Amino acid sequence: MSDLLERLRGRGWRMTAQRRVVAEVLDGDHVHLTADEVHARAVARLPEISRATVYNTLGEMVTLGEVIEVSTDRRAKRYDPNAHRAHHHLVCAKCGAIRDVHPSGDPLADLPSGERFGFTISGVEMTYRGICPECAATA
Repeated sequence: MSDLLERLRGRGWRMTAQRRVVAEVLDGDHVHLTADEVHARAVARLPEISRATVYNTLGEMVTLGEVIEVSTDRRAKRYDPNAHRAHHHLVCAKCGAIRDVHPSGDPLADLPSGERFGFTISGVEMTYRGICPECAATA
């Protein structure tokens, strides 16, 4: 069983066939699919699943804190099941591929107290940008 499925079951989330398929589609490392990509993969496993069900299920997973919504540039939102381990993202400027990265250290340490403007910081979202090896090979 996937980590996401286990986490959802542990929260007592009612596991319908549709919800299970969406969770299974999101399973794995470096998963950052759009809702349309989740829907396409879910339909391959469960042909009767609707786009609305996929969108609603993704929304519920985000609300539960089990999936993170990732926005990079002006591209479609992507859904990341790696919600419980602090991480940043590395994004290819050409193809949009996203990888999770886990740099060492505390990113808040890089923000001087004078630059916090009295804010109580609740989190950090950092995005590294570059060109992935596949895009670099075709350049």
